[in-house]
Amino acid sequence: MGSAAELAAAVLMLAGFPAIMVAALIPSVPAFAAATAVTYLADHYLHRQGSYLINRLSKVRAGLSIRFLIRQLLLILLLARLDLSNNLIFYGATACFIAFYGLQAPHGALVTLIRNRRRLPVATRNVDLASRIRIPDAPRFGLLNRSAEKMLHLDLAAVVGILVAAQLDTATPGFIGIGVTIGLGSLYVVALMPYVRGKKVPPNADKVLAKVDEWLRDYKPETVLYFSGSKDSAYQVNMWLETMEQLDSKPLILLRERVILQNLAPTTVPVICVPGGVHLMNMDLSSVRVALYAANVGKNIHLLRVPTMKHVFIGHGDSDKLASVNPFSKAYDEVWVAGRAGRDRYAIADVGVRDEDIVEVGRPQLAPIQDWQGVPEGRMPTVLYAPTWEGWDGDPGNTSLMLAGENIVKKLLKADPPVRVLYKPHPFTGTVLAKAGAAHDKVTALIEKAAAERAAGPRFQADAAAVAAAKAELARIEARLTVLVGSGGGEKGDEAEATRDGVVDVARYEEIARLRGEWNDAYWRSFPVWEHRVITGSEPRLYDCFNVSDAMVSDISSVVSDFIASGKPYAVTDSAGLGVEEFKRQNTAVRAATILSNKASELGGLLDAVRDPAGDPLAEDRVELRQYLLGPDEPTSIEQFNTAVANLAIKAEARNVGQESRAAASAAETVV
Repeated sequence: MGSAAELAAAVLMLAGFPAIMVAALIPSVPAFAAATAVTYLADHYLHRQGSYLINRLSKVRAGLSIRFLIRQLLLILLLARLDLSNNLIFYGATACFIAFYGLQAPHGALVTLIRNRRRLPVATRNVDLASRIRIPDAPRFGLLNRSAEKMLHLDLAAVVGILVAAQLDTATPGFIGIGVTIGLGSLYVVALMPYVRGKKVPPNADKVLAKVDEWLRDYKPETVLYFSGSKDSAYQVNMWLETMEQLDSKPLILLRERVILQNLAPTTVPVICVPGGVHLMNMDLSSVRVALYAANVGKNIHLLRVPTMKHVFIGHGDSDKLASVNPFSKAYDEVWVAGRAGRDRYAIADVGVRDEDIVEVGRPQLAPIQDWQGVPEGRMPTVLYAPTWEGWDGDPGNTSLMLAGENIVKKLLKADPPVRVLYKPHPFTGTVLAKAGAAHDKVTALIEKAAAERAAGPRFQADAAAVAAAKAELARIEARLTVLVGSGGGEKGDEAEATRDGVVDVARYEEIARLRGEWNDAYWRSFPVWEHRVITGSEPRLYDCFNVSDAMVSDISSVVSDFIASGKPYAVTDSAGLGVEEFKRQNTAVRAATILSNKASELGGLLDAVRDPAGDPLAEDRVELRQYLLGPDEPTSIEQFNTAVANLAIKAEARNVGQESRAAASAAETVV
C-alpha cells in the first residue's frame, strides 16, 4: 500500500461498495450517501497517491470506469427500492447514466488521438527547437491530465442531485444535477475537439526529426553519454551529469526511454531522448567522436554499430560485484575504471577485455568528498552509521542493521570520551523484510532517546543564539528554493511542451546550486555539534554526511568505496560471519577497515583511531587502498577523465581520416 493512510483508504473503499449495496437494499438515502462519499474520497485519494491497489483492481476487471458504473447501478437500485421506478427521476437517472457513458467514447477517442499526435518521435531538454519548429500548446486546464478520472467524476453532480431528489421526494434537484453532469461532459468533449486539427496539431515525425538533425549540425556534439534502462535505474545516468557538464568537449546526453527523461536530474547539458531504434540510427551524429555507456543493455547496439566514434564503458560505480566485470565489456573500444583495482578485477575475471583497452580515470563523482584533517580542536568526534538495506534476496548478511545495528549504536552512544552519532539508513530499508524495518525503528528510538537525554543534561550546552540564527537562515534559503524550483518552468502541459520550452535557465540553475550549498552549511549549524541525529530523505546528501563525520560504520556496498576517498577511519560489519581474513579476501574495499563482528566489540579500535590519528595502525593502509581503488589524487579525476576523452577522440579522428584516405585512393585507382 505504501503507507498506513493508503491502507486505510483501500479498506474504506473496498468496504464502501458492499455498504452502498446494503444501503440501497434497506433502502436508506442518508446511509447510501455516506457510503458513496467514502468510496469517492478513498478512490480519489488512492489515485492521487498512485497506489498499487488501483493497478491491481484494473487487472481483475474492477477498474475505474467499472467502479463508477457500479455506483450508478446501485443508485438505480436505490430508486427502485424507494418505489420511485415509475417516477420521472427514475427515468431521468437511467437516461442520464446511459447518455453519460455515451460521452465516454468520443471523449476517450479524442484524448487518445491528441496524445498520439502530440507524442513526438523525440523528447529533448536544453535543445532549442522552439526557434526551428512550431510545437503548439497542450490542451489547457489539464484536460489531458488524468482525463478519464476527471470525466467520470462529472457524474457527481447527477448522483448528488438524484439523492437529494429521492430524499425530498421532488424531481427538480435530480434534473438539475443531471443537466450539470451531461452539460459538463459535453463541454469536456467539445473543449478537446480543436486540438485534433489545424495549428493545434504538432508537425509530423519526419519534420521533427529533420529539425533535430539541423540542431545537431549546428551544435556539433563531440562526446555523448548514452543510456537505456528502467525508471529505477535513472540514478545510473544522474551520477554522470555533473561530469558531463565539466567536459572540455561539447557534451550530449542520449536517452532511449521517456521514463528516464522524466526522472533525469536538472542539468545544463543538451538531452535528446530517442525511443525508436531506427530514428536513432538515422540521426546525424557525424560530429561525435566519443560515446560513453553507463550500463550494459541490449539497446546499446543501436549506437555501438557506428564506426566513426569510439565507444567506452564507464559503468555506474566501482565495486567487486560481478556486474563490474561483465563479458559484454569486450564490445567497447575501451573500458574506463577508477583505479588499479578495476584493471586487476578484469585481469582476474579473464572475460576477454584486454589490459591495453583499460584506462584508469578515477571517480569524478567523488570530488565533493573532503579530505580528513583530523577532529577539529574542541569539537566532539562524529561517527556516521550508514548501513545498507536488506537487498532483494533478504539475506540477513547483506546489512548489519538486523544482526548488529543495536549493538553498534549502543556502543557508540555509551562511548567515553563521548562521540556524536549520525544515523543515515538506506532509503530501501524495510521494503523487503519487516525485521529490517523493525531494527531501523529500534535504532532510531535509541538515537532519539540519547539525543533528548543529552540535550536535557547539564554537561552539554548549546549556543542558542547561533542555533536560532542558523534556523532562520535555513528557513530563508528554503523559501527561496521553493520559489526557484516552483518557477523553473514548472510542470509542462505535456512532453511536447516540455521539449519546446525545456531550455534550462543557467542563472537560475546556478543560483539553486549555490543555495543548496548554503542550505547544507546552515543545516549543520542549526543544531548543536554534539547532538545525535537521525538523517533520512534526500537532503542532506550522503556525501555531506561524510564531510561532517570523522569516521563511519557501514556494510559492504558502494558507500564504503566512496567513503575511502575521504581518508577517514571506517569500520565494516562482517554480518555473514565469514571471518576477518576471508572477509578481506572477498572484499577489496575492507582491506583498510576495522572489521566488526555482530557484537561490535571491535568498535573501540575505530574510536581510538579517530581520537589519536597518529596512533592509527590502518592509516597507511587507507592511503594505499585509496590510491589502488580510486587512482592518484593528482591530476584530479575530472582532469584524468577529460584527458581520456581527448585521447580517444584523437584515435577516432585518426581512424576516420584513414578511412577517407583509403576510400579516396580506391576511387582514384578505379578512375585510372
